[in-house]
Amino acid sequence: MPTGLAYLIVVLVWASTPLAIKWSAEGGAPVGSVMLRMATALVVGGFLLLLLRRRPRFDRRALLSYAAAVPGVFGAMALSYQASQYLPSGMLSVMFGMAPLISGLILQALPGATRLRRWHWLGCALGVAGLGVVFLDSLGVQGSAQQLALVMMLLAVTLFSGSGIAVQRVAAGLDPLTQTVGALALSMPCFLVLWLSSGESLSIPLTHRGLWSVIYLALFGSVVGFLCYYLILSRLHAATVALVTLITPVLAMTLGMLLNQEAPSPSMLVGAVLILIALGCYLFGDRLTRRKARQAALAEDSTEVSS
Repeated sequence: MPTGLAYLIVVLVWASTPLAIKWSAEGGAPVGSVMLRMATALVVGGFLLLLLRRRPRFDRRALLSYAAAVPGVFGAMALSYQASQYLPSGMLSVMFGMAPLISGLILQALPGATRLRRWHWLGCALGVAGLGVVFLDSLGVQGSAQQLALVMMLLAVTLFSGSGIAVQRVAAGLDPLTQTVGALALSMPCFLVLWLSSGESLSIPLTHRGLWSVIYLALFGSVVGFLCYYLILSRLHAATVALVTLITPVLAMTLGMLLNQEAPSPSMLVGAVLILIALGCYLFGDRLTRRKARQAALAEDSTEVSS
């Protein structure tokens, strides 16, 4: 697949996923909806493994890698679907955009990690400020459900980030499809237990667009988008890939306004902008510093030559 097409698919899938999550859960069965999505993705992923004649691995390191991914699949997704009932879809994307910041903070507590520099801390501080603005916007009795949803999303992103770090540290050497299928397989019992204990209808009520959203999320959100992401990650510079996390929240908020008549409050928009600026500081501080260092070195070389 051409790299440009894969990049475009990742942007479009990540931008549309929050709205699809919201639509799939609008029937009042968020747990059943996410379980149905993951079960469908597991079947599709398993079929692709058979089609490509790839044998899944069951050695200790592979099983450890699958288990490390469960918090990011089960925990993050279950919380996100619950939160989607009270938050605009664009805010779900903005919150998940904080994953690099949270990953950086988690790594500070682990041995062997690169220490954060001043622009990283500036990004984290701006992210906290943006999050604070969003939380203040939901103060009051009527906003209590929205505040709880924001806490759920913060926990979801933390689980997603920590899970990704754990998978990297296990370093089982699995290809993306095998890792995805293994993680989904271990997550399914968790989804099943949560669904049966949630009190939701066993028939999983879905609206017409909710059903199509589940199918879309299973095929694109959980399989195609994930595979394309790993493809561009292997071919493009990390900073270019990181641009996806800056582009998708803006597109997600636009889609929510156009297709779902969402109207985020001014305070929520200000908070979202602060979080995106924070992400930009965090992701591209190193790049700007290296560019300035190169320019300074070139200027010094030209001075020496002229003298």
